[in-house]
Amino acid sequence: MEDERSLSLLKLMVNEGLFPSPEEDEKRKIIVEKLKTIVVAWAKKVAWQRCLPKQQIAATSATILTYGSYGLGFHDPESDIDALCVGPFFATIAEDFFIVLHNILKSRPEISEIHCVKDSKVPLMRFTFDGISVDLPYAQLKVLNVPENVDILNLSLLTNIDETSWKSLSGVRANQRILLLVPNLMNFQSMLRCLKLWAKRRGVYGNLNGFLGGVHLAVLAAFVCQNQPNASVIALISNFFSTYAMWPWPTPVMLQDGMSSNVEDVIETRFYMPIRLPCSPYEYCHSNVTKSTFTKIRAEFLRGHSMTRTCFLTIQDLLKLKLDSDVGRIFEPFPYSTNYTRFVKIYLSAPDQDELGDWVGWVKSHFRCLLLKLEAVQGFCDPNPMEYVDMDASEPNVVFYWGLNRSRSNFVYIEPVEEDFSRSIYCGYYGIRGKMELSIVQASELPKNARFDSGNGKKMKACWKMLDYNQRRTPAYSQHLPSYFVGYVESNGDTEYPSTGG
Repeated sequence: MEDERSLSLLKLMVNEGLFPSPEEDEKRKIIVEKLKTIVVAWAKKVAWQRCLPKQQIAATSATILTYGSYGLGFHDPESDIDALCVGPFFATIAEDFFIVLHNILKSRPEISEIHCVKDSKVPLMRFTFDGISVDLPYAQLKVLNVPENVDILNLSLLTNIDETSWKSLSGVRANQRILLLVPNLMNFQSMLRCLKLWAKRRGVYGNLNGFLGGVHLAVLAAFVCQNQPNASVIALISNFFSTYAMWPWPTPVMLQDGMSSNVEDVIETRFYMPIRLPCSPYEYCHSNVTKSTFTKIRAEFLRGHSMTRTCFLTIQDLLKLKLDSDVGRIFEPFPYSTNYTRFVKIYLSAPDQDELGDWVGWVKSHFRCLLLKLEAVQGFCDPNPMEYVDMDASEPNVVFYWGLNRSRSNFVYIEPVEEDFSRSIYCGYYGIRGKMELSIVQASELPKNARFDSGNGKKMKACWKMLDYNQRRTPAYSQHLPSYFVGYVESNGDTEYPSTGG
């Protein structure tokens, strides 16, 4: 019976397209290997620019470390590749990463849509490599040679690194520790695939909107796996919901890692849902969870718990996804259009499609600010992460519909919130400004293409350009070889890159 259940769950994941094909997996491996070759050549080029001795130029190296869903092995065909570039002590993020490496990548025929995202919590470059999206942050170690098998869990390697590098390394270090700590890696990965499908269908996936990100799900799942090392995947999923439906938040979720824990490590009240990364020194997953999103996440945990108590009796329905089955309904899309009578419509547009991607990414990075403003006047707001298109509008656009508190139906004046939010998003944006409009719409006014209950919507990776090549550009020369041209910086009133401690 247990083998039958496992086979049924495997078929479910295959039918839902949760596994990339062998060809797609091979393509990702080739991309990572090519990136490793590129950054090794880049490190040697920068060493030459620094006029280092020939022996040091020959010895210097950099590498690529993967993390996120790809690094943990639960990626799907649409997943991007989170890849960290780890470079030597002399390669700075400002000049060498964002200018020299950027130019090298930009010149490659297989790379397109490259953007520099410098104002995020973890600065990075984002680009498409042979059709697959890649996020590439940077960490600078105080060494000459960064080998391919560099041990970033070794704290001696992290001595005196700058804050940006530390933040960039946190995700990779957490991934590597999780892979070491879970008792059954295959069950853990299968569990995560199902949980990600559940979170997306139920509208509780996406850190920018205040919900769960991949690292949050990974730690929560690993904790359950540690406590049930011999459980089947379906039992782990059931235990996941029972565990977190009853969890005494804000008590942190912490993996058993064999390291001693101080009292101050156990108490964490800055977040609604504190989840500790399993690497020393301890830190917590960055979280945008607010009062509203915490309420919805807990409600979904409780819903999942109530539906999985009889999972061992109805596993065949999990395969068929019958909506009259408790287990099948776990993955049923959240019914926004019947749960809420009113919505905040967030309309974002730009002159062309390229600029729209930059503008949407920038605004989404400020969504927590908007959510808090709406909570202040409404008490509750459900920020549906799905993106839609207004088919009646002439310019390229993306539309969001956020559910509003049913009990406060007198909220009709959105203008003060719109003015306040506009000030926050227009400040500091150096690209071509798009349009942002907020309005209140009734559920009956929703367009037909806003298929809230289908689980489908327009997918767009949040991104924005900090280098605008339509504007005047300032040439940049190496600080170490003044006559050596390395690229351009944007002309926005300040031609210097801010110092990152490198």
